[in-house]
Amino acid sequence: MKNIVTASIHFSFKGEKHQPSITIELDRYIKATGSLPNLHQMIANENNFDLYSYEYEMMQAEPIRFSNAEGLIKDFISEGELDVDAFTLSWQENKILNELLSVAEQHLNINDFSQHDELKQALIAAYRLGQKSA
Repeated sequence: MKNIVTASIHFSFKGEKHQPSITIELDRYIKATGSLPNLHQMIANENNFDLYSYEYEMMQAEPIRFSNAEGLIKDFISEGELDVDAFTLSWQENKILNELLSVAEQHLNINDFSQHDELKQALIAAYRLGQKSA
């Protein structure tokens, strides 16, 4: 399932209210870097704000608000705020579990860990052991 969210910033500059936003799929960024991209910069670029302006500086001073979430990310948004660390950790664990489930499916014809918790724990332990030795 894709993790899609709308990120927006509400701020005032020279007496004008601004509410730039973007809707973004976060999975490809986390896959590539292990973290979320610079959302302030992405919102500015997408909404034609000059990155070298006072307007952009004012925008950077405001928090990003999150809404319209789809996927795992919706569990980590509360009152418009995203728990980035918890989401990133959960995303990475979910990715590992999906990869391990693929191994179980390929070699043991098991396509759901819900009835095979011991196998799931053994595969996770083997995965972590492999990471330590790498």
